[in-house]
Amino acid sequence: MELTSLADLLDLQELDLQIDRLLDERQNLPELAKYKKAHEELGTLEHELGEAADSLRSLELDFDKSEGELEILEAKLKEHETRLFAGGMSGRETEHMRLEVESLRGQREAMEERVLRLLDTVDPAREVVTRLTDRKEEIEREKGRLEAVIKEEWKRIDAEVARKEERKLDAVKPIPPDLLEMYEKLRASKEGVAVGRFEGGVCGGCNMALSPAEKDEALSQDIPRCVHCRRILVA
Repeated sequence: MELTSLADLLDLQELDLQIDRLLDERQNLPELAKYKKAHEELGTLEHELGEAADSLRSLELDFDKSEGELEILEAKLKEHETRLFAGGMSGRETEHMRLEVESLRGQREAMEERVLRLLDTVDPAREVVTRLTDRKEEIEREKGRLEAVIKEEWKRIDAEVARKEERKLDAVKPIPPDLLEMYEKLRASKEGVAVGRFEGGVCGGCNMALSPAEKDEALSQDIPRCVHCRRILVA
């Protein structure tokens, strides 16, 4: 195998490693983890907000209904009190009206207490909905910001990868197909490093020293291979 072809492999590998690093950077942007966290938090908030809003609507309906019933009771009580104090009724009718007024007053008092209790519940529920809504909007803004950053970074990385892929097309041209095939298979099984520079008796792929006998064995092959890691050696 010609030394120039083997040396071309080192240039090709450097391009491939640069592309690998760029793709790894693309998949592991710090903003991606933050975006995922924001997305998950947003989903949780939307669920909590939905439940809180449903609860608030139920409380408000109950509150409005109780207020309406209180108004009806007050109007009815006023009407009965007016008739009672106006007189003109028989003793039996007067007693009956008096008992009715007392009953309405008791009902009004109970309803007033209910309205106050509901009010004490409605106000905190509204505060919860407001707080969750504000937090949701805050997370949505942050998620949007992160998405914009990620898109910009991906655009930059993709453009750099495209440039290196273009250079790679030229880098593979002088390399024989069988050598290129071996290189690609080794890259797949050797964590992207298929070629090691052989200097000072040490394989640049696995960083292990070769004895004189191992060196002779490795370099005597048509395609020099490290006896330890089986990577292609470029002397």
